[in-house]
Amino acid sequence: MKKFVLTLSIFLAVAACKTNPFTGKKMLNFYGNQQIFPMAFAQYDQFLTENNVVTGTSEAQMITTVGQRIAKAAETWLNANGYPGYLKDYKWEYNLVKDETVNAWCMPGGKIVFYTGILPICQGETGVAVVMGHEVAHALADHGAQRMSAGTLQQIGAVAGNVAIQDPQKRNMFNQAYGIGSQVGVMLPFSRSHETEADRIGLQIMAIAGYDPNEAANLWRRMKAKSGGQAPPEFLSTHPSNDTRINNLTAWAPAARQEAAKFGVTTFK
Repeated sequence: MKKFVLTLSIFLAVAACKTNPFTGKKMLNFYGNQQIFPMAFAQYDQFLTENNVVTGTSEAQMITTVGQRIAKAAETWLNANGYPGYLKDYKWEYNLVKDETVNAWCMPGGKIVFYTGILPICQGETGVAVVMGHEVAHALADHGAQRMSAGTLQQIGAVAGNVAIQDPQKRNMFNQAYGIGSQVGVMLPFSRSHETEADRIGLQIMAIAGYDPNEAANLWRRMKAKSGGQAPPEFLSTHPSNDTRINNLTAWAPAARQEAAKFGVTTFK
């Protein structure tokens, strides 16, 4: 048991080694770019070979154009706020994939996919920028590595409990309670906090890139309409509710416009 406690202590010490440049808070992150990025790049390349990548269309070009503007805006902000070289290991890539799934994602290191199914909800370049800013923000804030780190802690806690509890019946009770408790009480709130953080960072970046942050709430209104109100309770979800996101984005939009003005951006698409 002492070995597990020692291991956990070392992990927690390492977790305080990196700061989120956008929030100023310490990040739960046991894994460096040199560990995460090569795996992400390989998985991304494999995904592209197995899916229908759209090329040579105006929509595919729009994804690349918006992505490049968002990435440039992120670099501009980071350089201006004392983080030059933060993106040196990132290898940005933007691909549109033919799939009716209403989704987009960004792997660690800047590997991005948009599904064609989300484009009708985006309704054009500014809507794409809302989604792109959010997905890029996940990569900028190392959310992938943080999720892996949280999963490691969850596993350590489970193993430590099983080692400490000798009675088989009590051990089974512990495993059931720990599984539900750590998921609902820790992992799901952790995921929702990442989504909220990505919403806020993404809103700021899209504004610096010249896209109207007021449109972010409108996109989520369309998302809500698309879902038809079919969603699990927020406390059982990995994401904040649509209403929570709409309220947050509406409240944050003026600050995003003010941040963009610091970089001379006062008109928006």
